[in-house]
Amino acid sequence: MTSRLTPVLSRIDTDLSASLDRLLDLMRLKSISTDPAYKAECARAADWLVTDLKSIGIDAQTYETPGHPMVMGHIDGPENSSAPHLVFYGHYDVQPVDPINLWSSDPFDPQVENTAKGKVIRGRGSSDDKGQLMTFIEACRAWKSEHGALPCEITFFFEGEEESGSPSLVPFMQEHKDKLKGDVALICDTGLFGHDTPAIVTMLRGLMGEEIVITAANKDLHSGMFGGIARNPIRVLTKLLAGLHDDSGRVTLPGFYDGVPELSDDLRAQWDALGFEPEQFLGDVGLKIPAGEDGKSGLQMIWSEPTLEFNGIIGGYTGKGFKTVLPSQASVKLSARLVGDQDPHKIRAALHKYITANLPEDCTVEFNPHGASKASVMATDHPAFEKARNALSDEWPKEAAFIGCGGSIPIAGHFKKVVGVDAMLIGFGRDDDQIHSPNEKYDVECFHKGMRSWARILDAVSQD
Repeated sequence: MTSRLTPVLSRIDTDLSASLDRLLDLMRLKSISTDPAYKAECARAADWLVTDLKSIGIDAQTYETPGHPMVMGHIDGPENSSAPHLVFYGHYDVQPVDPINLWSSDPFDPQVENTAKGKVIRGRGSSDDKGQLMTFIEACRAWKSEHGALPCEITFFFEGEEESGSPSLVPFMQEHKDKLKGDVALICDTGLFGHDTPAIVTMLRGLMGEEIVITAANKDLHSGMFGGIARNPIRVLTKLLAGLHDDSGRVTLPGFYDGVPELSDDLRAQWDALGFEPEQFLGDVGLKIPAGEDGKSGLQMIWSEPTLEFNGIIGGYTGKGFKTVLPSQASVKLSARLVGDQDPHKIRAALHKYITANLPEDCTVEFNPHGASKASVMATDHPAFEKARNALSDEWPKEAAFIGCGGSIPIAGHFKKVVGVDAMLIGFGRDDDQIHSPNEKYDVECFHKGMRSWARILDAVSQD
């Protein structure tokens, strides 16, 4: 621990109560971005953040968009410093609270509660993402209080539409690209691996979605009159879908695995050391047997291997009771999670070609695309990544690891594609935080250690 870090950590510990009060104040603002009724509340949340940033000497302002305001702030680092320019991203908007009857308390009257597992901050936005966002601001506040300046140049970038699809985000980033072009972007919208293991997400899977509609007859048919002689689109569809995987679980589309990288020995060792147990992971949802490709570990299946999954199938009569019908149409919604350098457009084209080539006569097909984005793979050879990993390891009981994420976090890809900057995704949420659900919470321990973690990271990355 450096001599300059010690008083910052002490300040964070001493001021924990005041930090909690500020977070609760922000959480009282009903910044639900998807509901137009809360437009004014979103604006108030943006203004609140600007005021708070200004209170610690950061030049900040709101920027109007067609939707909700963006917040940007900036502060220079020490003169003649070789420390990197960091860009910190968070979002101040929150999910709707429905169903309200399942909340144990008012979601916008946040409280610190004692539970059997320790103190928690209860309320909408506590973990996603106001509590996480404020861990970084509070770490910066402690640095300013103790040293009068921050150890490196920092740009703050807060969005108000993350929970409603971010329609204004990319155009805004394109317009303000020069202001966002730091050395490394920091994103605090993820969580710990396990209870006490900090992590830096360095791999995010991409996404390709498609709806396929197969039509046979021009109307639904009586199965007694037409069964056996008329083409059944449900049979056609299910046969086509069954052909997309072989018996080992591998996707059969030609070229599907183009661009899928081999897992490095170093990353494999880090993942093996995490002690992930697929049976326990699946047991939480009532399953026990991994169903991915043979020969792949559990973490490979959800972090570094691509998937092709069926998300919903519709065909025929699905109401109550029974109706003996041959449907006119059958459809599927499917999605592919992509890794490495897989090209979603080539995969979509291969899917279309497979379906069309194997479609029987008397049937037609309609394709409806639903988005396409490549995976994000961060350049962990940047020195800031290893410095941040070591800093996190110093704060938490277990050593930090570079991990993957099975989902897709678009902002990381936008930083790479629009600005040309790799992102470190570092968060302190836990799996039981109930984000997007009633009774959302954020452990006080995670809030406290999150602030201390960011202080350590700022200290580490700003040193030569």
